[in-house]
Amino acid sequence: MVPTTSSRLLALLSLLQSRRDWSGDVLAERLEVSTRTIRRDVDRLRDLGYQITTFKGPDGGYRLDAGADLPPLLFDDDQAVALAVSLQLGAAAGAGIGEAALRALTTLRQVLPSRLRHRLDALTIDSIKPPTADEAEVEGTVLVALAESTRAQEVLRFDYGTPSDEAAPPRRVEPHHVVTWQGRWYLVAWDLDRSDWRTFRADRVRPRTPNGPRFQQRELPGGDVATFVIGRFRGNDGATSWPCRGEAIIDLPIAEVSPYIGDGIAEPETASRTRVTLGSWSWPALVAALLRFDADLEPVKPQELVDAMKATTDRCSRATQLHARHHTS
Repeated sequence: MVPTTSSRLLALLSLLQSRRDWSGDVLAERLEVSTRTIRRDVDRLRDLGYQITTFKGPDGGYRLDAGADLPPLLFDDDQAVALAVSLQLGAAAGAGIGEAALRALTTLRQVLPSRLRHRLDALTIDSIKPPTADEAEVEGTVLVALAESTRAQEVLRFDYGTPSDEAAPPRRVEPHHVVTWQGRWYLVAWDLDRSDWRTFRADRVRPRTPNGPRFQQRELPGGDVATFVIGRFRGNDGATSWPCRGEAIIDLPIAEVSPYIGDGIAEPETASRTRVTLGSWSWPALVAALLRFDADLEPVKPQELVDAMKATTDRCSRATQLHARHHTS
């Protein structure tokens, strides 16, 4: 079948977007047309606003450059899904771009073919803390599979872990939400074999097909996904507060303390000392968070923090005594 001019232009544009430089001969060979046709099609794309430059030399040809205006763009299926995920995260992130991201997402949906529109509609992402640049990479097909099974309320079967892990029976879950938290993607689901709520790292999920039967969605502990996820990672299911919270005074000025206390509170005690209020999932973990500052400190309250600090001191003392005993015997 001889391609129409419009379909040939789209194919040419797709090639030009896929890498920086193309020779006219290679483009003509890939599209099964003459180099003269390539020259005419390049001129047509230029008329549409694409900045295509010509370069000379043994490997001379064409290069698609950035222009002053935004011309029409061309995406393959995976790129369209990736863009939809990014726009959903942008719409939830705020920072002055939320409304623009939502408008862009609406525009993208309007021009998508039906097969991609259904995939896009399934991609409902709850961004509690948006992923960062160093997040664990998750394949777009995995995110789509998780989102689609969540939307359809169908039992999901998957292998969990890295491919090198020992073979284990597939997990069977009722997916509830796909979320981001602290730079990672997670699936929140009811584990049918363990009869409990679980959070699964999406980069370790390898879905199996087909999905299982439909189910009636259960109510999350805490009432909403943000409360559940924050509480689960803080060891305090059903609440967003840390189960252990205490105060201490650190012998450092506030400027050296406040950048490193996360969601804690720092107040100047004196010019050289800082009062901090921190939370953690256990009292020993809270002591460890305070000791990271490598400075003298004074526990203030509650008594559980004082007791945990004393227990940590005794544990360290025993460790050093054992070390000395082994090296003198």
